[in-house]
Amino acid sequence: MRTADEWFDAYGESHQNPTNKAIHWVCVPVILFATVGLFWSIPRLGMDDVLPGGAAPYLNWGSLLVLGSLIFYARLSYVLALGMGVVSAVVIAGLLAIESASSMPLWQVCTIVFVLAWIGQFIGHKIEGKKPSFFEDLQFLMIGPIWLLGFIYRKLDIAY
Repeated sequence: MRTADEWFDAYGESHQNPTNKAIHWVCVPVILFATVGLFWSIPRLGMDDVLPGGAAPYLNWGSLLVLGSLIFYARLSYVLALGMGVVSAVVIAGLLAIESASSMPLWQVCTIVFVLAWIGQFIGHKIEGKKPSFFEDLQFLMIGPIWLLGFIYRKLDIAY
C-alpha cells in the first residue's frame, strides 16, 4: 500500500497549475460535502424502527460513507484520519443545517452543488492540460480531500 506522501506525490503530478490548484481548494471540499449529502439522503429503509433513541438520523448511508473513508485514511495516517474526522463533523453539521433550513430537499441541493463543483474540476484540469487522477485509479477520489489537508498540516508543521 502507498504511503500518504506517495499518494500526494502521484496526485500532485496532475495538479501543478496554480489556477487548477485554486479550483481544487474550492471544488474538492464542495464535492466532499455534496457526496456525503447525497449518501445522507438515501432512505434508511426502516432503520428508525430498530435504532435506539436519537441515533436514527445519524446512522445512514452518509455516515457509513464517512466511516469507510475514515478507515481508509487511518490506514494511511492516524493523524490525517483525525483531521478528516473533524472535517467530516463539520460536513455533517452543515448537512444538518441545510436539511433543517432549506425549502429544497437535501438531495436536490447536493446534486446541484455536486454537478457545479465537478464542472469546476474539469475546467481546472482543462487548464492544467492533464486528466484527473481518478481516471488512473479511483482511489484518487479519496485522496483529494487529504491532499488539501496535507497542505494545511505542512503549513502548521503537523507531522502525519
